[in-house]
Amino acid sequence: MKLIIAIVQDEDSSHLIRKLMDGGYGVTKLATTGGFLRSGNTTLLVGVDDEQFDGAMAIIEDICKSRKQIATSPSPMSGSTGVYVPYPIEVVVGGATIFVLNVEKFIKI
Repeated sequence: MKLIIAIVQDEDSSHLIRKLMDGGYGVTKLATTGGFLRSGNTTLLVGVDDEQFDGAMAIIEDICKSRKQIATSPSPMSGSTGVYVPYPIEVVVGGATIFVLNVEKFIKI
């Protein structure tokens, strides 16, 4: 048995959860916040048997695609110390960060 910990962008989470549940996978959703853009993320915990692992990963890979987005980043204003003006930068968002752990024991009470 394996535990998939998938950190995905909020806009992908609802569709991903629905697809996983339609595929017969149990999902636990945790609301989390990313450190770089301080944007909302969702962390999903998915417990799967070894033979279900590839199917669950295929669903995650299909739904969570990387894409470019414009974000604002502060930059120092010339001639002024401590004054920052936001300017747009292009960043890659989406996709998924996935951790896979082997589960030694699973107990459901």
